[in-house]
Amino acid sequence: MALSREDVKLQLRDFILKELLNNPSYPLQDDEALITGGLIDSFSLAQVGVFVETAFNVYIPDTDLTVANMDTLEQMASRVLAG
Repeated sequence: MALSREDVKLQLRDFILKELLNNPSYPLQDDEALITGGLIDSFSLAQVGVFVETAFNVYIPDTDLTVANMDTLEQMASRVLAG
C-alpha cells in the first residue's frame, strides 16, 4: 500500500517532535524551516535519514540530506515519496 503525503508528514512530524525537539506539543507547520529556523541542527538530518530508512524503507543518500533539500516537513515528505 502506498503511503499518502499526509501519512508521511504525520510520521515525520511525530519523530521530529518527540526525538529531535523533545517537545511533542510543539505546533510544527508543514512549511516551517527546521534547520534554518534553528529548531534542529544539520546533524539531526542524519537521524532523519535513519528514521526514513527504517520507517519507510527509503534510503536517502548523504548527498541529499542537506538543508536545501530537507529544511521543512513538506520537503522531507517529497523526498520520501520520491523514493
